[in-house]
Amino acid sequence: MGSADRPSRRLERRWAPRYLFRAPLEIEWGSAVLRGNTRDISSNGMLIESADPLWVGAGFTAKIELDRPVTIDCFVKRVEPGRGMGVVVNVPDQAQQQRFHDLLHSLSSANL
Repeated sequence: MGSADRPSRRLERRWAPRYLFRAPLEIEWGSAVLRGNTRDISSNGMLIESADPLWVGAGFTAKIELDRPVTIDCFVKRVEPGRGMGVVVNVPDQAQQQRFHDLLHSLSSANL
Protein backbone atom coordinates (compact mmCIF):
# COMPACT_ATOMS: atom_id res chain seq x y z
CA MET A 1 0.00 0.00 0.00
CA GLY A 2 1.51 3.33 -1.09
CA SER A 3 1.53 6.47 1.02
CA ALA A 4 -1.34 7.88 -1.03
CA ASP A 5 -3.42 4.83 -0.13
CA ARG A 6 -2.91 5.12 3.64
CA PRO A 7 -5.67 6.77 5.63
CA SER A 8 -4.72 10.04 7.25
CA ARG A 9 -3.65 9.67 10.89
CA ARG A 10 -6.06 12.42 11.82
CA LEU A 11 -8.90 13.61 9.64
CA GLU A 12 -9.17 17.36 9.30
CA ARG A 13 -12.55 18.37 10.74
CA ARG A 14 -12.09 22.12 10.89
CA TRP A 15 -14.32 24.26 8.71
CA ALA A 16 -13.10 27.67 9.88
CA PRO A 17 -9.66 29.04 8.98
CA ARG A 18 -7.15 29.01 11.85
CA TYR A 19 -4.74 31.86 12.44
CA LEU A 20 -1.49 31.75 14.36
CA PHE A 21 -2.12 34.01 17.30
CA ARG A 22 -0.19 34.30 20.54
CA ALA A 23 -1.66 36.19 23.46
CA PRO A 24 -1.86 35.62 27.20
CA LEU A 25 -5.19 34.56 28.61
CA GLU A 26 -6.79 34.02 31.96
CA ILE A 27 -8.86 30.88 32.51
CA GLU A 28 -11.68 31.13 35.06
CA TRP A 29 -12.68 27.63 36.09
CA GLY A 30 -14.96 27.63 39.12
CA SER A 31 -13.13 29.59 41.80
CA ALA A 32 -9.71 28.87 40.25
CA VAL A 33 -7.87 31.22 37.92
CA LEU A 34 -5.29 29.62 35.63
CA ARG A 35 -2.91 31.20 33.12
CA GLY A 36 -2.26 30.20 29.54
CA ASN A 37 -1.45 31.49 26.07
CA THR A 38 -3.25 31.13 22.80
CA ARG A 39 -1.32 29.38 20.03
CA ASP A 40 -3.91 29.60 17.26
CA ILE A 41 -7.49 30.72 16.95
CA SER A 42 -10.51 30.44 14.65
CA SER A 43 -14.15 31.49 14.76
CA ASN A 44 -15.10 28.28 16.54
CA GLY A 45 -12.01 27.18 18.48
CA MET A 46 -8.48 27.74 19.66
CA LEU A 47 -5.46 25.95 21.00
CA ILE A 48 -4.40 27.02 24.48
CA GLU A 49 -0.92 26.34 25.80
CA SER A 50 -1.11 25.64 29.51
CA ALA A 51 1.05 23.84 32.04
CA ASP A 52 -2.17 22.68 33.72
CA PRO A 53 -4.64 21.73 30.97
CA LEU A 54 -8.13 20.72 32.02
CA TRP A 55 -9.72 17.47 30.86
CA VAL A 56 -11.91 16.71 27.85
CA GLY A 57 -15.41 17.94 28.59
CA ALA A 58 -14.41 20.68 31.05
CA GLY A 59 -16.04 24.06 30.53
CA PHE A 60 -14.57 27.42 31.52
CA THR A 61 -14.49 31.13 30.71
CA ALA A 62 -11.36 32.59 29.15
CA LYS A 63 -10.34 36.23 28.90
CA ILE A 64 -7.89 36.96 26.08
CA GLU A 65 -5.73 39.78 27.41
CA LEU A 66 -5.67 42.42 24.68
CA ASP A 67 -6.00 46.22 24.73
CA ARG A 68 -9.73 45.47 24.64
CA PRO A 69 -9.99 42.06 26.38
CA VAL A 70 -12.24 39.43 24.82
CA THR A 71 -14.17 37.07 27.10
CA ILE A 72 -15.36 33.75 25.68
CA ASP A 73 -16.86 30.50 26.94
CA CYS A 74 -14.76 27.42 26.17
CA PHE A 75 -15.31 23.65 26.15
CA VAL A 76 -12.29 21.31 26.06
CA LYS A 77 -12.40 18.98 23.03
CA ARG A 78 -8.89 17.51 23.22
CA VAL A 79 -5.84 17.57 25.45
CA GLU A 80 -2.19 17.43 24.42
CA PRO A 81 -0.37 16.39 27.62
CA GLY A 82 2.44 18.78 28.45
CA ARG A 83 1.37 21.19 25.70
CA GLY A 84 -2.19 22.36 26.22
CA MET A 85 -5.75 21.86 25.08
CA GLY A 86 -7.92 22.39 22.03
CA VAL A 87 -11.21 24.08 22.84
CA VAL A 88 -14.46 24.97 21.14
CA VAL A 89 -15.44 28.58 21.76
CA ASN A 90 -18.76 30.32 22.19
CA VAL A 91 -19.20 34.07 22.54
CA PRO A 92 -22.67 34.62 24.02
CA ASP A 93 -22.44 38.37 24.72
CA GLN A 94 -23.04 40.66 21.73
CA ALA A 95 -20.35 43.21 22.69
CA GLN A 96 -17.82 40.39 23.11
CA GLN A 97 -18.94 38.88 19.79
CA GLN A 98 -18.02 42.14 18.05
CA ARG A 99 -14.58 42.21 19.70
CA PHE A 100 -14.00 38.56 18.77
CA HIS A 101 -15.08 39.23 15.18
CA ASP A 102 -12.78 42.28 15.02
CA LEU A 103 -9.87 40.17 16.30
CA LEU A 104 -10.45 37.46 13.67
CA HIS A 105 -10.86 40.08 10.95
CA SER A 106 -7.54 41.72 11.88
CA LEU A 107 -5.82 38.31 11.82
CA SER A 108 -7.32 37.38 8.44
CA SER A 109 -6.30 40.76 6.98
CA ALA A 110 -2.73 40.31 8.27
CA ASN A 111 -2.51 36.95 6.45
CA LEU A 112 -3.40 38.35 3.00
